[in-house]
Amino acid sequence: MKSYRKELWFNTSARRELINITGQVEECLNESGIKEGLVLVNAMHITASVFINDDESGLHHDFEVWLEKLAPEKPYSQYRHNGFEDNADAHLKRTVMGREVVVAVSGGKLDFGPWEQIFYGEFDGKRRKRLLVKIIGE
Repeated sequence: MKSYRKELWFNTSARRELINITGQVEECLNESGIKEGLVLVNAMHITASVFINDDESGLHHDFEVWLEKLAPEKPYSQYRHNGFEDNADAHLKRTVMGREVVVAVSGGKLDFGPWEQIFYGEFDGKRRKRLLVKIIGE
């Protein structure tokens, strides 16, 4: 069995951003040479997320509106966590959107259903953060 590991780094210009990283994960898969196995992609920061969904701008807007209703950024005083930092909402948003995804690899390709894409969700951006791509298989 072979194993591959790579970190991808992001520094968003906005506090919240959704980035389609499918192409970058596919590049990692090609570099790995693995044809059958599993890909794990996980955020390595507690205020960022990795998830699978459709790459459609209306849906991305709906995520933003929905997440802001669930865990509004302001007022900062509504959260006990916001003493030293002002990112409690980002922690909650990450919990809802998830930490990682696992995708099957078949024939050297990500084995997706229709419209599935991998996204990096940033909820407390404007600073450098990373995610892990780990691939195992043959």
